[in-house]
Amino acid sequence: MALSAYGKKKKKEEVSIFKGSPEDVINDCKLLFPEEIYKIEKPGAYPLTFADGEFKRKSGPECKHCKADPDKECRFCSCSVCGGKQDAHMQLLCDECNMAYHIYCLDPPLSKIPEDEDWYCPSCKNDASEVVKAGEKLKQSKKKAKMPSASTESQRDWGKGMACVGRTKECTIVPSNHYGPIPGVPVGTTWKFRVQVSEAGVHRPHVGGIHGRSNDGAYSLVLAGGFEDEVFKRQLLYYQHTSSESLIFLMRLGPKKKPQTSTHLERALALNCDAPLNDKDGAESKSWRAGKPVRVVRSSKGRRISKYAPEEGNRYDGIYKVVKYWPEIGKCGFLVWRYLLRRDDVEPAPWTTEGLERSKKLGLAVQYPEGYLEAMANKEKKDRSKKQVPKLKPDNQSNVVLSVEKEEPAKPLKIMKMKEGDGKEGEAFQLTPQQQWLIREDCLNKKLWDEALSSLMEGPNFLRKVEQTFMCVCCQELVYQPVTTECLHNVCKACLHRSFRAEVYSCPACRHDLGKDYTMVPNKILQSLLDQFFPGYSKGR
Repeated sequence: MALSAYGKKKKKEEVSIFKGSPEDVINDCKLLFPEEIYKIEKPGAYPLTFADGEFKRKSGPECKHCKADPDKECRFCSCSVCGGKQDAHMQLLCDECNMAYHIYCLDPPLSKIPEDEDWYCPSCKNDASEVVKAGEKLKQSKKKAKMPSASTESQRDWGKGMACVGRTKECTIVPSNHYGPIPGVPVGTTWKFRVQVSEAGVHRPHVGGIHGRSNDGAYSLVLAGGFEDEVFKRQLLYYQHTSSESLIFLMRLGPKKKPQTSTHLERALALNCDAPLNDKDGAESKSWRAGKPVRVVRSSKGRRISKYAPEEGNRYDGIYKVVKYWPEIGKCGFLVWRYLLRRDDVEPAPWTTEGLERSKKLGLAVQYPEGYLEAMANKEKKDRSKKQVPKLKPDNQSNVVLSVEKEEPAKPLKIMKMKEGDGKEGEAFQLTPQQQWLIREDCLNKKLWDEALSSLMEGPNFLRKVEQTFMCVCCQELVYQPVTTECLHNVCKACLHRSFRAEVYSCPACRHDLGKDYTMVPNKILQSLLDQFFPGYSKGR
């Protein structure tokens, strides 16, 4: 193809192209890239490069929006308010967003160019009234000030934000789908808030009443007395649960009979029953002890319907088994699922005489978050100082004298913490004959076991001591498939493999050279002991 004619019409470049013969002509073709059209040189002709001179690269317009047209208004390369390109000497450039402004287009307008080196436009300038200075409190935003919650008169206690607070630590001693008791948490342990129960691994959800999976089962539940017809007895409890959709239906439309099938949480608790699943009519187990165990936590909120609930906080009550479950219409007016659970735990219940004595020996009491008691004491002190109102009391000489009422003695704040063990006063941790024999056989860790066995008289604290003693220096968790090195340090086999893959052939604890050809032999005796002390911890590893 060859170019036969070339012309410009209204900033449009049009050409005529013929293909071979003069009859095959394509007229009025628009060129999109005229810079890429070249003239065909004939043999012996003068080189085009010398005729055209030095080649200069074509530069584009400074503004891609207006193509640098001086007659066109543009808010990108000129004043961002009016878009005019006049009075360039009266324009200010923002040092933050680099946008231009006429001094007479500002609100309020400026009479002259400011002498300051830095200048910021109204959208980038910081409001001095919103800056929090040293010693000042955070100022409430305008958006929050307009919200209904800013001027509410409700006296309801919403838990002081502890329902949505994040965990400061996580239980890694057992996986989240662990059935049965948590090692080191005896029956009767009480926490102030639900988030502490989650951190201990007894009941993982912060808010939910049931923790489980619809294809596996329920691992734990919390008794908070949410329904009027729930019954909590000594060794039996009638638990009731319904879906959140039914609760929303009840709150919006009032009590009505709404047929429902079991949801995934109700189905999870039903799977703990030793009977074929029936999500229509329920089922009853023939051998209830053969069912899956579920950890039960009682909340002080259930104190209004059960005398066995704790006076404060959330208490771990032990292991229960599901005897039967069935649907029925509750007092609220719609269909709910009810469960009969029976206690099946070797440890005594915390409300019995034996349980109270055991809790006293172990030093079990309400556990508060770190710094909570100090914060509450400071708050109470501030409240007392606000109540001290000075009174004007005239004397006999008609002189006005200021007298302040005497401060009432502060009530002592009840401080209850978990005891760390004080010698032989607590209940000792009982070792089985097999565990004693395995400890004697583990000769490589004799020094570590002697140190851990010194805490036997501290009860559950013995397990905490074992966990600290046999913690992997790499993953900071209890060792799994431990390898006892030549320097008598215990490291997870997987962690040591990872270190060797990184070409680090030394002990992670003391940097003792192990050698490239070091054979990693797991300490089966130590692994067997840890499996007995912390049952189920190896499932999640």
